[in-house]
Amino acid sequence: MPGIWSRHPKYFIFVLVVLGTTFYLLNPLSPEPQFKRLSFPYDLELPGRLERAETIYKKLLDDRRGLIKKFGPTPADVQMFPADKDPWPAYTVWDFFPAAYNCPHDIQRLGALGDGGKWVCGITRIENKQDCVVYSFGINHESSFEAEILANTNHCEIWGYDFTVHSFGPQITKSQEHRTHFYPYKLGGSNKPAVGDEPAMFTLSSLMKTNGHSHIDILKVDIESWEFETLTTLIKSYTSAGLPLPFGQLQLEIHAWNKSFEEFLSWWEMLEDAGLRPFWTEPNLVYQNYNRGATVDLAEYSFLNVKGDNVFIRDPPRTSAERKHDV
Repeated sequence: MPGIWSRHPKYFIFVLVVLGTTFYLLNPLSPEPQFKRLSFPYDLELPGRLERAETIYKKLLDDRRGLIKKFGPTPADVQMFPADKDPWPAYTVWDFFPAAYNCPHDIQRLGALGDGGKWVCGITRIENKQDCVVYSFGINHESSFEAEILANTNHCEIWGYDFTVHSFGPQITKSQEHRTHFYPYKLGGSNKPAVGDEPAMFTLSSLMKTNGHSHIDILKVDIESWEFETLTTLIKSYTSAGLPLPFGQLQLEIHAWNKSFEEFLSWWEMLEDAGLRPFWTEPNLVYQNYNRGATVDLAEYSFLNVKGDNVFIRDPPRTSAERKHDV
């Protein structure tokens, strides 16, 4: 050994470093890594993909609690949009609510690339669905989203509601009109008749009952901040009865005007408890462009309902022809 050391000192040191590193990595007493890696098989069936997405989302809930503690330490202490001054906290309200749930299907933007388009999880799941039902609240002369749903499905029918206009937008063609139904009603947390210039208001449950529907595949809501009252009433009516929400997914524009973080968090956690998981989000930069200097308090979210029984989280029963083909 002394001969090797004297003739090749650099080689000897290299060998010692390699051996030391090997023993350290193989040592069972080595410290655990700070973050545990999530390990999943690659080819999962739908239930496995949903389970994996839920595991990832639960980590987000832990991260949110940590962020609240860091900038709070309680929800009442967290600001929606902190002022640009020292000490400068690097967050806005949207950083607490990222769209961290993985859609288990294809994700596609339907409608205009500007204002009006929405992100949908698994449009192919309803491409040939015979009883496909879509509700759209908030039209405002822009129906590119609804038009593309009709173009990408064979049987979906759309019920549209907006008391500020008289019909769907011009994007819906004559050949598509037979699958649409429009009413100038207002969506709200209670039923109220039309009085003077004030339009009639209905709850979602009332409209579904009138239309003879027990489910909605896709629900789009853009009702200028009324979403807080409306969804609160809707969700509590179902959860208090022990029932799942009656829709498969929700495309929602959130208008966080005049809300405290504590109020917003409580409302958002109600959505989560009911089974809604956000899989896509984007700020409304069109609104921001025309209201420069204002906070970014409008954001589009797309949610998947992971509770109950809907086509996006349950595979339909196999037909006899499909079972015969397997044999």
